Amino acid sequence: MSAAIAVPRHTLSETPNSRTIEIYEWVITASTNPISNATECDALQAALGFPLPEMTFGNNYLSLEHRASGWRMVFDAKGALLGVKGGELVEGDGGVKVGYADAWLKSRTDPGTSLPLPTTVTAKPYDWTYTTMYSGHHPDFDESSGGPSCSATWTEADPENQDHSIPLSELTRPDPILFYAEVPLFEDELHDNGSSNLIVRIRVMPTCIFILSRFTLRVDNVLFRTHDTRMFYSFASNPAPVVRQVSGWEAPYDRVKRQLPRRNDLTPLTDVNFIAKILAEMPTEASQKIGGGTRWRGLRTKVEVAKLDSKS
Repeated sequence: MSAAIAVPRHTLSETPNSRTIEIYEWVITASTNPISNATECDALQAALGFPLPEMTFGNNYLSLEHRASGWRMVFDAKGALLGVKGGELVEGDGGVKVGYADAWLKSRTDPGTSLPLPTTVTAKPYDWTYTTMYSGHHPDFDESSGGPSCSATWTEADPENQDHSIPLSELTRPDPILFYAEVPLFEDELHDNGSSNLIVRIRVMPTCIFILSRFTLRVDNVLFRTHDTRMFYSFASNPAPVVRQVSGWEAPYDRVKRQLPRRNDLTPLTDVNFIAKILAEMPTEASQKIGGGTRWRGLRTKVEVAKLDSKS
């Protein structure tokens, strides 16, 4: 049995739509609200230049501030949707065509004709799957001083430095959870062709902060795609870096379907955790190089760190 974990001094507070924890030098707030109303959606859509997902939680956010350094990070719907490609998709954008497109065209072409099928192109001038590689963002300005906020430059992690990795053993220990929140940012059923959604989760434990921001895409009979951002900060080391691991995976729909526990039960294919587990456990060659054949630039894993220095 592991030794008992001492619970550090911390303060919890809440309003009808938000919860906050203050622990060590950190102030963390999670705000969850109803879906944006029509006026809010119109304003956001005008700013983005493309139609919004069916369910856009424009007032939801997760914010973190490290008071000693002034470092701040925010996850919100506008930031996430700014990562969606507007305009025509090009190489690397990971454009997806719905599975029934060719069959639909063939059914409307005279089977006796020698004319080739018409070329299919993305009909809408934006990525209709709402694929985003959003990993959170730093606010542009520090409201108290009127100057730029401390964003602590992200640098490539040193694989030989233990502090530059996320310790899975620590995250799987049954430590007390002092603060937990799930913050949905958007969701769309892709005109009944699948699902696209992004949700951010945070756990604060006596020894650390852990965040998982997960984008999941299912295009029926075409592919599955996941983009994960994991962020970790240890209270044990002072100063400790913020570690951020960003990963993207993709695979053809049928390949994931073959991993179902029961062949006739498709329910797990709507479970974002099942999808992420299957994709992550595939050989890298399959899920991060070949993927679903889209050549999406998000197929990778990178680890980076941000060192938090005290304000001078």
